[in-house]
Amino acid sequence: MAHEQLGGPKAGLEPEVVQRLLGACRDAKRFAYCPYSRYPVGAALLTSEGKVFTGCNIENAVFPLGVCAERTAIQKAVSEGHTKFKAMAISCNSQESYAIPCGACRQVLREFGQQWEIYLTRMDGAYIKKSLEELLPFSFGPEHLKI
Repeated sequence: MAHEQLGGPKAGLEPEVVQRLLGACRDAKRFAYCPYSRYPVGAALLTSEGKVFTGCNIENAVFPLGVCAERTAIQKAVSEGHTKFKAMAISCNSQESYAIPCGACRQVLREFGQQWEIYLTRMDGAYIKKSLEELLPFSFGPEHLKI
């Protein structure tokens, strides 16, 4: 499996943890419900306590009602009381490009911090590691509301 370090967090997760996340996001992709796009995506989310939550994309005939894999994983974790996260890995079936979260997913991830490690994978097993801050620079978060 190839690994490209293109910027991003310097210190990272232990290699075994990274491999666990990568495997979990690939496994989650198998459950994607994507009859319209035929573009399965899987995500694996690591909590600060070390628990992994997975998610897949779930499409709907009314397109705006579909949900991405990343948001599915976040919603599962939050619904079980987890709101502090370390990392996420995302997979798709592309050989040419890495699985990259959409803007809506980036903003949902940002709700829970900026210093995450995000592992973007390709079908051939190659991956790059980025920080959420790199994927969503100059972002708006809860601290800006000053509530």
